[in-house]
Amino acid sequence: MKKERTTTKFAIVGCGVIAEIHANAIQEVEEAELIAVCETEVEKGQKFADKHGGKLYTQLEDMLRNDNIDVVCICTPSGYHAEQTILAARAGKHVLVEKPMAIHLEDAHRMIRECKEQGVLLATIFPRRMSPAAQFVKKWIADGKLGKLSLCDAYVKIFRSQQYYDSAGWRGTWEIDGGGSMMNQGIHTVDLLQWLVGPVKSIYGRAHTMLRNIEVEDTAVSLLSFQNGAMGVMEITTTVYPDLGQRLEIHGEKGSIIYKEDEIELLQVDGEDIQIPTFEPFRVIPDGHRIQIRDMALAVQEKRAPIVPGEEGIHALDIILGTYESSKRQREVVLDHSDRS
Repeated sequence: MKKERTTTKFAIVGCGVIAEIHANAIQEVEEAELIAVCETEVEKGQKFADKHGGKLYTQLEDMLRNDNIDVVCICTPSGYHAEQTILAARAGKHVLVEKPMAIHLEDAHRMIRECKEQGVLLATIFPRRMSPAAQFVKKWIADGKLGKLSLCDAYVKIFRSQQYYDSAGWRGTWEIDGGGSMMNQGIHTVDLLQWLVGPVKSIYGRAHTMLRNIEVEDTAVSLLSFQNGAMGVMEITTTVYPDLGQRLEIHGEKGSIIYKEDEIELLQVDGEDIQIPTFEPFRVIPDGHRIQIRDMALAVQEKRAPIVPGEEGIHALDIILGTYESSKRQREVVLDHSDRS
């Protein structure tokens, strides 16, 4: 009798910084096992495989012929995500792709459509959603405890040096990075804002290169109109020193929430401070990735949707690309929420 499989078999494409987080998470999750890695730089890939386990492949197509692989983690630069996801899907592999899932909206829809047609799961990494505090805020707002929302803002004021952008040829490029402070760093907070508050209807934005020697923006400001009638502002930059991190401010007719660095800094309703629960300790890295890796492993075994399906990766991307378009055209941009997948 064939022994029932007890672990979901993972492979990782790209052996850079974020791949280390995936590999460590897979090792920590009893339902997951790393059996393959793909890296075009042989020495780099072999060092990674020796450390984390798994057979090294230098060509993605060769790795995808391994019938034992269930899930492929796409950990390559953003501009490669779409084609690699589609190749994996056509090989019958489920896909867990790093943010942003793609750098063009059409490619994101192609990825979703291809995975559906091939009958495989597609999930995208948004680890800030996994925070117990974020889950609490999500339910608090959804239950209407802030009342009608009025002003909902996001601020990402962090520091990336010129040396950071110079450290890899793809960083700060339109072709591979797909954008700058919004697309690479700010996307987590953009996603968190729209996940908590709801869909964005229109954007009036500005995105410019202020201080860094890069093709893409290092500073962006967006004025948002949400479908629920609220307004909001996003300020996202990689030029602030010292690094001030990320913060959300959500205001409604009954009160306010300030959410900073994955913790609730203020929660007040009807003029009274609300007792904030004590949450389990949480760090975006590695805790968020570990939760999503385990969820993906179980989603495959249980034949269910992952906690952040590919369709959820569209929203933040749409807001970011809408900001870029608005900045280029110097006018308000209305987002298209029709299902093209």
